[in-house]
Amino acid sequence: MHLAYPAVLAVLLFCVGLYGVLARRNAILVLMSVELMLNAVNLNLVAFDVWLRDTLHAGQALTLFVIAIAAAEIGIGLAIVLMVYRNRGSSDVDRLRDTAENRHDAPSDAGDPPADREEKAEATA
Repeated sequence: MHLAYPAVLAVLLFCVGLYGVLARRNAILVLMSVELMLNAVNLNLVAFDVWLRDTLHAGQALTLFVIAIAAAEIGIGLAIVLMVYRNRGSSDVDRLRDTAENRHDAPSDAGDPPADREEKAEATA
C-alpha cells in the first residue's frame, strides 16, 4: 500500500477538523472537530509506523497515548460544556466569550471583606 493514501486522508480529516474548530459556534461541535484532528494525527502515526516497518511499533504506541489523552480531554471538555450550558442556557462559544469580557468590565465587590461591603452600603445609602 502506498503511503500517499492514508496521508491524503489524514490531511483531509485534519482540514475538516480545523474548519470545524474555526467556523463552529457550538462548543460540542468544536470538541468533535478537535477529535477529528487528533484522529488524523493518529492515522499518520500508524501509517508511518507501518511504512517504516518499525520493530518497536513506536507510532502505534504513541497512538494509544494520544487516544487516552483524547478520551480524558473529551470527558473534561463535556463536563465543562454541560456546566456552562446549565448555568448560561447556551453552549454558544461566541456568547461565552462576550459574557467573559463583560464580567471583567463590571465592578465586583465579591472579593471585599464583609466589613468593607457594609461600609460601601452605608456610603451609598
